[in-house]
Amino acid sequence: MAMASYIVCFSVCKPDVGCATTGSHKLLMDNGQQQQVDMKISSSNPSMCFSKRMLLLSVLGPAPLLSSSSPAYAERAQFTELEGSGGLKALDIREGSGRMPQPGDKVAIHYYARLAAKQGWRFDSTYDHKDNTGAPEPFVFTIGSGIVIEGLDKAVQSMKEGGVRRVIIPPSQGYQNTMQGPIPPNVFDRQRLYTTIFNPTRLANGEGSTLGTLIFDIELLRIRPN
Repeated sequence: MAMASYIVCFSVCKPDVGCATTGSHKLLMDNGQQQQVDMKISSSNPSMCFSKRMLLLSVLGPAPLLSSSSPAYAERAQFTELEGSGGLKALDIREGSGRMPQPGDKVAIHYYARLAAKQGWRFDSTYDHKDNTGAPEPFVFTIGSGIVIEGLDKAVQSMKEGGVRRVIIPPSQGYQNTMQGPIPPNVFDRQRLYTTIFNPTRLANGEGSTLGTLIFDIELLRIRPN
């Protein structure tokens, strides 16, 4: 699988200072082999920094939706904040050729979902959801219906059909309660997710701004107009 170096930022930045450095890291791949990855880190905005390990796992970690055969593209790829999204950051890996969904449209997506507070732990994936033939079953929802977390709704609504995108969803756009989708079907994963995000002790300690940060890899498969 092709790996890419992205322009990212570590949490070693100090307030009002920012950071700029480079580094080389070995990642353990799914096949057990190690791969050397050169990373460029640059930021003048400390509020956009993430932990080193979270970035290694969430930005450079194995994700079939995000493999790219174009090193030149990967070199210039950067996360950008979606306009009017409330802090949602996106990295478009493949721009779709179809239309964009509108409120009321039903969409089908594949996704990998990770929790930043657990070092990029993958708590859910549609590729683990199988239909009666054993094939991966997409997640289907209606844009603007309020049944999914706001960050996912906004991320998909600004994609084109056929597109692939990675998004970093801040807690304010993530899970606000246990009734919002997508809900992990595995009981253990669901419990671990909710006990981390809604941990009362850590919330009381002021960690609410980081506990619920999510990373979603999304592929917009199809749109069914309202």
